Amino acid sequence: MKEFDKLIREIKECRYCENKFDHEFHPVVWGHQNAKIMQIGQAPSNKVNQNLVPFSDLSGKRLLQWYQIDQGTFYNQDIFYLTSLAHCYPGKAAGSGDRPPPKCCYQKWLNQEMKLVNNEIYIIVGSYSAKLFFPDKKLTDLVFENQRLNNKLTIVLPHPSPLNMRWFKANLGFENRLVEIRKIIAAYCGLK
Repeated sequence: MKEFDKLIREIKECRYCENKFDHEFHPVVWGHQNAKIMQIGQAPSNKVNQNLVPFSDLSGKRLLQWYQIDQGTFYNQDIFYLTSLAHCYPGKAAGSGDRPPPKCCYQKWLNQEMKLVNNEIYIIVGSYSAKLFFPDKKLTDLVFENQRLNNKLTIVLPHPSPLNMRWFKANLGFENRLVEIRKIIAAYCGLK
């Protein structure tokens, strides 16, 4: 068995956090080893936890609008490798939103994924993910300029959750930035 296939099987069978959650959990990962784009999010939503399809929720709907691609392109495992800091839904936070992704998950899996996936570009989604890779930079600064991670072009995005309205209201220029991001993504997806 190839090292990559073994890793995916181990992620899907992981029960490391089993006693930390008060809900049933299902590790989620999606994509092939030679996917062109590795998108790293924060953690699956409760809906994704149930259907095991990454970004099959309101956040995913918004991402597809941002990218201006269809589901067939987004879920094409030769184009997108979809992963996150946490492979399981971390549960609800006090107040609104979800708990942060548990550190133990990304420490256990993410470096291995990044080593084995032969992507050409990274898309980092959300402030938790951005802070992990670019700890000394502000999210807004990261979003408005292309970055480099492991010598690869990297795009950083705010979290597309409907709960993230404050960031979007404070950064109206994001719509202009999306024009450039769409062109980059279209090129890697083989779209015109």
